[in-house]
Amino acid sequence: MKTQSKRRPQPPSPDSSPNPFDILTEEIVCKILDHLHNDPFATKAFSLTCKAFYFIESRHRRILKPLRPELLPRIFHRYPFVSHLDLSMCPRVDDNTLNVISSTWKATLQSINLSRSRFFTNAGLSSLFVNCSGLVEVDLCNATQLTDLAASAIAEAKNLERLSLARCKSITDMGIGCIAVGCRKLRSLCLKWCLRVGDLGVELIALKCKQIRSLDLSYLPITEKSLNSVLQLQHLEDLVLEGCHGIDDDGLSTLDQSCKSLKMLNLSNCQNVTHTGLSYLINGTEQLQQIILAYGSSVTSDLVKCLNAYSKLQSIKLDGCTVTWSGIKAMASLNAPVEELSLSKCLGLTDDGLSFLVQSHKDLRKLDITCCRKITYTSIDIITNSCTSLTSLRMESCSLIPKEAFVLIGARCSFLEELDATDNEIDDEGLKSISRCSKLSILKLGICSNISDEGLAKVGSSCSMLKEVDLYRSVAISDEGIAAIGEGCPALEMINIAYNDKITDNSLISLSKCRLLKALEIRGCLGVSSIGLSAIAVGCKQLTVLDIKKCFNINDNGMLPLAQFSQNLKQINLSYCSVTDVGLVALASISRLQNMTILHLAGLTPNGLAAALLACRALTKVKLHASFRPLLPQSILGYMEAHGCVFHWRDKAFQV
Repeated sequence: MKTQSKRRPQPPSPDSSPNPFDILTEEIVCKILDHLHNDPFATKAFSLTCKAFYFIESRHRRILKPLRPELLPRIFHRYPFVSHLDLSMCPRVDDNTLNVISSTWKATLQSINLSRSRFFTNAGLSSLFVNCSGLVEVDLCNATQLTDLAASAIAEAKNLERLSLARCKSITDMGIGCIAVGCRKLRSLCLKWCLRVGDLGVELIALKCKQIRSLDLSYLPITEKSLNSVLQLQHLEDLVLEGCHGIDDDGLSTLDQSCKSLKMLNLSNCQNVTHTGLSYLINGTEQLQQIILAYGSSVTSDLVKCLNAYSKLQSIKLDGCTVTWSGIKAMASLNAPVEELSLSKCLGLTDDGLSFLVQSHKDLRKLDITCCRKITYTSIDIITNSCTSLTSLRMESCSLIPKEAFVLIGARCSFLEELDATDNEIDDEGLKSISRCSKLSILKLGICSNISDEGLAKVGSSCSMLKEVDLYRSVAISDEGIAAIGEGCPALEMINIAYNDKITDNSLISLSKCRLLKALEIRGCLGVSSIGLSAIAVGCKQLTVLDIKKCFNINDNGMLPLAQFSQNLKQINLSYCSVTDVGLVALASISRLQNMTILHLAGLTPNGLAAALLACRALTKVKLHASFRPLLPQSILGYMEAHGCVFHWRDKAFQV
């Protein structure tokens, strides 16, 4: 933040003791704030240090993400220079709120996220766009209530550059035409699932918005008619046509225009497009770097030959496609610096094909062979020997790969940052080898019954950069292994230890040392209780997602510390726990709580549930047993739904 004076003026106060912070200039204070933007607790503590810091922090803040719209009046005067406003946690934004926002930050507001808000209309949007002339980015995803009148209001945002209208299913070609005429500076537009927008609307965008760089037309009922106009966009770089079933080979053969600037093309789930149509679509595209053909036609030599001319191609994604030997040989012959190759769930992929392919692309950084069930040790041997610079290897459910193969991964791929070995034969020797990968940040070992504390301890002591660990149903893991992770991985943000019966409160006490932990899943861990959960609540104040389903020994004593210390909690699954009305009402004091699953709580009564629902003012989604539906006052349900909460009723029988 730039200021006119380098030193903050200090009011005379002869009776007060000297403030050591007075020697800091405002410029230095703002530099300190720049380093605290990712930690809300640090920012709050900073502003409470002294009155001067409180004042400077309010002038310095540019980004706001309030929990509820009713909190906005408090912050209007405190934060006068907000430029980025995220209201995705506020489902109850109405026209009056938008009016106040537009009058308060009309000179500074540059972006606003309304992706989960539903109660505003075209009137509120009109006020916003007329007053906030500096708006360049708007997210209106999921606003299914918006019609063409709202689109005409959006058209008043003359400086708009990035707009997302995904799932705005009531907007038609007419509304998109208004946006095209009014928003000539658009550079990025998402129309995914706007099912009433067709060729006419897309053509108008292409004709009027010449600065478009990114265009998402997924699942629109468009044909080649509008593509001719789209391909004339001289600056278009990213084009997404996923699920556009109206596009086929016959239509693409009529194209008379190519897009030379295109860098990314997504044709996923376009079963009517084969190599014939693809060749017409990308003909003349000189800058192509990424192509996504997932769940489309078979990968044959003819299909791959369409890519021969693109020497800058770096990423190829063929997930869910049937791969032929001729296609493999053609891919191996590509004269391009391929760094990312995704072959997840590709039928027909064998050791011979994969080995032949990776030996030709030794610069691979990312490889996905998830659910390629014919791959064996042979492939891993050649992959690790040829592609030593791999940073990401996803190989979930490759059931024929033996435990010995994982020793090769650790020994040869020292740059690995992500490994998904879910549902594989990896054992402790493999884990010890993988622990050599000191840059590892994501490690998924779910349903790996051969690993134990011995191997996990080695990972914990060697991979200090781990952020995400998945040990779902890895039943040999106990407190000792989790203690090594808690002690050696201070950057840990997510861990899943669900359905591991050797886990006790000691594991949770160990994990409470991970101050950055945000997501914890311990469902089905019968050995944990409120004691361990209390330690998590006290130590992990950034916790946002918690799943304690079927943790029968967790009761109200665990909810009280959560209510006191876990004020960032947004999502919780309490099903089958021993929580009663008292614990649920205590949780309701968590101001950010948005999503609750409450099935089969024996100690829960209709009155307690009603009290908790009314107290949870930020709730957007609640999953309840259907038996409660006739027992709750309809006035309460109506009130909650009117304020943006969606109820999901389940009639599941109690599972022992």
